[in-house]
Amino acid sequence: MNSSLLKKRMPWLILLLLCVLGLTIWIVCATDTKHLGRKKILITGGAGFIGSHVAQALLERGNSVVIVDNFCPTYDPAWKRRNIVSIQALDKEKLCTLYEADILDMDKMSAIVAQEQPDVVCHLAGYADLRASIEKPEDHLSVNTLGTLNMLQLTRKFGIENFVFASSSSVYGNNTQVPFKEADDTDRPTSPYAASKKAGELLTYTYHHLFGLRCACLRFFTVYGPRGTPNMAAFKFIDAIHNEKSLTRYDGQGSLHRDFAYVGDIVDGIVRSIDGLMQKNIGFEVINLGYGSTVSLDDFVATIEQVVGKEAQQVCLPAPRTEMAVTYADISKAYMLLGYKPKTTLVEGLKAMYEWYINEYCPTRKTEDL
Repeated sequence: MNSSLLKKRMPWLILLLLCVLGLTIWIVCATDTKHLGRKKILITGGAGFIGSHVAQALLERGNSVVIVDNFCPTYDPAWKRRNIVSIQALDKEKLCTLYEADILDMDKMSAIVAQEQPDVVCHLAGYADLRASIEKPEDHLSVNTLGTLNMLQLTRKFGIENFVFASSSSVYGNNTQVPFKEADDTDRPTSPYAASKKAGELLTYTYHHLFGLRCACLRFFTVYGPRGTPNMAAFKFIDAIHNEKSLTRYDGQGSLHRDFAYVGDIVDGIVRSIDGLMQKNIGFEVINLGYGSTVSLDDFVATIEQVVGKEAQQVCLPAPRTEMAVTYADISKAYMLLGYKPKTTLVEGLKAMYEWYINEYCPTRKTEDL
């Protein structure tokens, strides 16, 4: 190429290089969520099992986090306070603010949201006990439905555009078609708890439709892992087998199957949903978050026996009418929208939970028993 021709084409070559550089920068920004750091996320129920892990994950990548929790005594509030201590120990930059408040207290919640002005409301607070919801349905409907309405109202009032709602696989009821897809019929809940979660989804859609809120309704399947609560099956079974006590199973002849999802994978899905909302990739979506396979309760107990190294002493009772025969998530939508891909096998997850149980839970129990 002669020099005169090169001079003529130089401006076009420079322009082409600038276009390539600009496209590269755009792709990096679109795929790298670290630029979303310093955005402020308000987490209701942020001291709880899933909420505390979400708070920790967001803090670790540089988000500001506002935790709202009422430390209700559905189980010993000391569990949640230990979660907060763990979070605060990791919060070197002091990016986390804690408020002890109830989502049913609109005056207090309004003052908090007005003060903090978050970019996203991640609404994880609520009651989550199927059997207890039969005995006290008013509690579940009040907290799970009215509490969700309160948070939607505050999100709208203060001009917050992004809302994450923690729903549940329980909304599928006794659906016999598996795996469960988000478009499946969810009009036949088997417990007041499930009904309250379905109501929360409907309210969330209503606020998206009327006021343009960007919303992600996440249907969690059976979540387990470190910081698990004392009323969850995984904790009860580990505790009973470790201490060589009998464990009670409510599944008749071992016919129940569950999609067990490790808390770290669920947190990854939640964080990806938050990013999708802030990047305006989500308008309104209902998304399954599970592992994507189903395990019998027999195999679940056998895996815990393997991890703990002891044999279970089991008492099997008939399954109550609240229990779904099977849960099994189709997670293809989560993968397509969020890039969600759970990585933790059941054995790996239960090992991590048992390590937490031995190293963190057991020492505190011994101290509290003195």
